[in-house]
Amino acid sequence: MKNILVPVGSSKNAVSHLQYAVDFAAAIHAKVFVVQVYNVYTKAGTMIKVDKIIEKESLAFLKDLVSKVDTKGVDVVIKTLKGNLIDTLELACKAADVDMVLIEPKTTSIKEEVYLGKTSGKIIKQMDVPALIVPEGYKFSKPTNILMAIKSATIKKKNALQPLKDLKSTFKTSVNLLLVKTPFYKADDFNVSEDLTAIINKTTKTENATTFQGVLEHFQSHNPDILCVVRRKRGFFAKKWEKNTILKKDFHSSIPVLVLSGLK
Repeated sequence: MKNILVPVGSSKNAVSHLQYAVDFAAAIHAKVFVVQVYNVYTKAGTMIKVDKIIEKESLAFLKDLVSKVDTKGVDVVIKTLKGNLIDTLELACKAADVDMVLIEPKTTSIKEEVYLGKTSGKIIKQMDVPALIVPEGYKFSKPTNILMAIKSATIKKKNALQPLKDLKSTFKTSVNLLLVKTPFYKADDFNVSEDLTAIINKTTKTENATTFQGVLEHFQSHNPDILCVVRRKRGFFAKKWEKNTILKKDFHSSIPVLVLSGLK
């Protein structure tokens, strides 16, 4: 894991979030790309000056933000990018060979019942890049225990488990697997591959209505530092992610959540 992307919005937690990203990058010897995406909807040729103003203000904002963080010798690159949020971030990820995106649960949402705001939810739902959701004000510490909660252990996508392997290798982290049997259970869902077995220290099986309910039931007994879940087209969070905003009543976490980019 060599390159981390940190999209920045107007959140009051931006400094704390970036400090976590830098501390995380320092621990794994990675580079940090701090980006802000802006867009101007206009008729051709009428808003060129406004574009330049927004770009200049965005760049000044990022420079000021980085100046408030202890970079600890980490290579921090700032970029202002114009375009559609998801398309632009995906292009940035490809250009910089990004291994992981670090996001806040919510950025501009003022609703206390919201876990993932519209922007954060859109990034998690639509981007096919591993992501780490970091709670507001959370300070980095080396993870010792990761709980991976899934309802199907079927793995088809190449390198889907790489972020988990990297964390285990770097921090010597214990990875525990929670297999949740839901009403949609299929006969081969609990067939754990050799690739996944190789990084798992302990496996627990449970039966619950949803994967999240399984997490709630077993969270205290595992006491993880990071919760690992999977982004699937019709899997974990399928209904919850049909809308970009995710409410706390549907899902929330007081610890960082590693979202793997689709195992199927």
